[in-house]
Amino acid sequence: MLERINYYWRLVGTGLSFFLFGAVGLLFWGLLFPLIERFLGAGLEKKLTSRAWMHGLFRWYMNFMRRIGILTYEVRGGERLNAPGRLVVANHPSLLDVVFLISQIRNATCIVKPALAANPFMRFPIRAMGYIYAEDPEALVEQCAAELREGASLIIFPEGTRTTPGKPIKFQRGTAAIALQSGAPVLPVRIGCTPTTLTKHEKWYQIPHKKFTLSLDVGDDIEFGSMNAGVSRPLAARHITRRLEQYFIERQADHGKP
Repeated sequence: MLERINYYWRLVGTGLSFFLFGAVGLLFWGLLFPLIERFLGAGLEKKLTSRAWMHGLFRWYMNFMRRIGILTYEVRGGERLNAPGRLVVANHPSLLDVVFLISQIRNATCIVKPALAANPFMRFPIRAMGYIYAEDPEALVEQCAAELREGASLIIFPEGTRTTPGKPIKFQRGTAAIALQSGAPVLPVRIGCTPTTLTKHEKWYQIPHKKFTLSLDVGDDIEFGSMNAGVSRPLAARHITRRLEQYFIERQADHGKP
């Protein structure tokens, strides 16, 4: 009986959390970011202010979900997440991954689709936070490198989409191209979600049988500059991609979970 009550409490809490995310998002997108755009103009101050607001909002949101009993979360090695100019590379098991990461990183940026940046409702926050978008791959890589040189932490999911539980890890080479262009240290972060939920093919109301735990395991910086000296750019990109895949495959085996 208590288990059933707990299940329905978490189901209602999950629905409430999604509703709040949309409602508070409307307030931020429609009011706060246009004001930041108007009064802070362009430049680094606007980006840092906007990213700090987003960091605070997502931190509040994660703590709200923890307080009402939907989830717990834990972070190991979190002090490394706010080192400047890191290419934060993570696996992507759940819908909450980017929210979780930004809640821990004060100066975070990420890549968004150009169509989203053109959306009248989304263009203010995307522009205010300096999120990265471009149709041309070379321009996109250079924008990413510029943000890293400026000290931002660039969050990227090399799989390109949420992980399908049980499927092997396969990374795209865009991450390697950014690492080579920027020379930035790569900071690997393994995200765990136990039991799995909010995966690629699950709806929000398909909640697990118990409260789930999100975890961040932050590794040490990986420097690729000297490793790939004297080889062609395509070969270096393959080396980096394989090295990162192997890192996450080994961590997945250690934890026994996707």
